[in-house]
Amino acid sequence: MRLEKLQRLLEEKGFPFTYSEEDGCGSIDFEYRGVSYHVWEFCDDVWGAETNVKNMGRHEDLFGDYEQEIIDIVQTWN
Repeated sequence: MRLEKLQRLLEEKGFPFTYSEEDGCGSIDFEYRGVSYHVWEFCDDVWGAETNVKNMGRHEDLFGDYEQEIIDIVQTWN
């Protein structure tokens, strides 16, 4: 299982989400205030995640400690 810290946070906040895993990469789709968000992991030489959490309408790739970066953003949401 991947993205476990993010899954725990989503559960704590009561945000509905779905988790899947393919080729060892985790994928989470969730909703907040009627808006759909996603976190899709990938590994192309380095681990990263494509997400629209930072900028709701724009997809971007995050690298490094991307899970914590996403968690820090989601924690600010009520």
